[in-house]
Amino acid sequence: MFSVEVLLKFWQLIQIPPLLSKTLPWIPKLHWWRSTATEKAKAFRSKPLVDVDPKCLLYVHQREFAATTPADKCVSVIGSDDATTCHLVVLRHTGSGAVCLGHCDGSSTWSEVPLLVKAVTSLSDACKEGRLELHLVGGFNDDSTTSHNLSLDILAAFQVQKEDIHLETCCITEMNDVVVNGTHRPVVYGIGVDVKTGDVYPASFPHKGPAEELRSARTFTGGEMVNIYDSSRGLFQIDPCTWSQNLDIAFWLSQNDDTILKYLSTSPRAEPPHFVQHMKSTIQFLLDHPNSESLFPGGQPQFYHRTETGDWERVVQS
Repeated sequence: MFSVEVLLKFWQLIQIPPLLSKTLPWIPKLHWWRSTATEKAKAFRSKPLVDVDPKCLLYVHQREFAATTPADKCVSVIGSDDATTCHLVVLRHTGSGAVCLGHCDGSSTWSEVPLLVKAVTSLSDACKEGRLELHLVGGFNDDSTTSHNLSLDILAAFQVQKEDIHLETCCITEMNDVVVNGTHRPVVYGIGVDVKTGDVYPASFPHKGPAEELRSARTFTGGEMVNIYDSSRGLFQIDPCTWSQNLDIAFWLSQNDDTILKYLSTSPRAEPPHFVQHMKSTIQFLLDHPNSESLFPGGQPQFYHRTETGDWERVVQS
């Protein structure tokens, strides 16, 4: 649909003063691109919200990514949600069908994007046909412009990759914004991608496991973007992570919702209803596990495999 380079120029167009824009020869074409991209985003936002069955799901948390192929018998859908200023990134190779989903929060965009590209290309080496297609969803017109800046960074980071990448869905920031009772918020908070077909759609996820609290604690304490899935073995993997005991965080458990939203969110007025409880559960988990070493005996990762009933079950290592 669009080249990433064109969309990056389009996004920069927002920053160009109207009088100056009239003197730039490429502006009229970009206005056409903008209109087309906006219509595509509108069509994406209007898709029905799918409540994804956890028995076929590989759920991706903030600062995580996962990749697989249509041959995977353990995963039918990769998904993520709770994205306010965060952006959800799907990259797919149309020839191999290899697909990756990442949940980017702007903490290290320039080092994260190459990881997502490599995750897909490494699963597509034997495929001579096809192209890389990119889908971006997330963000809104927040007061701090966090979403806007992240949109620019992601587009710029993909633009400098050596691979030819085609942007198919661009439902980010102003194109994912709605005003409700005078407050800006995202239209789409979550997406799923069908591993077999590559279809991307708005989605919600009642179950975000396995090990939801551990994974959230890793992010809360500054963990970097990590790959959580080994598609060759069908294993979900949580690598050892470390944090220092910090009893001071117990302070947050006694605070009211408004205080937690104000200080622990990048978008206090746009968070989903469960945000505060999620933060309290994460903090309580850290207090209950002041030393992360006990969670990773022998310094080994936690592995989970999918059972016949569709649940993720921890693999007991000898």
